Amino acid sequence: MSTIIHLDETTFDAAISSPVPVIVDFWAAWCAPCRAIAPELERLAAAYGDRLRVAKVDVDAHPGLAGRYEVRSIPTLLCFLPGDPTPRAIVGLANAETIVTRFALPPLA
Repeated sequence: MSTIIHLDETTFDAAISSPVPVIVDFWAAWCAPCRAIAPELERLAAAYGDRLRVAKVDVDAHPGLAGRYEVRSIPTLLCFLPGDPTPRAIVGLANAETIVTRFALPPLA
């Protein structure tokens, strides 16, 4: 089982330089859709274990990271795939199955 990690400016680059896909959730505590997507991300982290990393960036605490990736609306999910410098994105609420499909991850078991 994988745990969700919280990133900041000092840990972000190392976290996305991973041999497995990394999903980063740009969120804020006051955002209802952000709270609604959290269980879906927990489900993915548990289902994929060490084959996927799930991380969160609080846009209020780390606006520079949100600006770096032009995050204009939350929740925004970015998926960093090994060897691909351009992340894939989902803006808005999505369930685990949609996230898997849009980010071309192996199917959920």
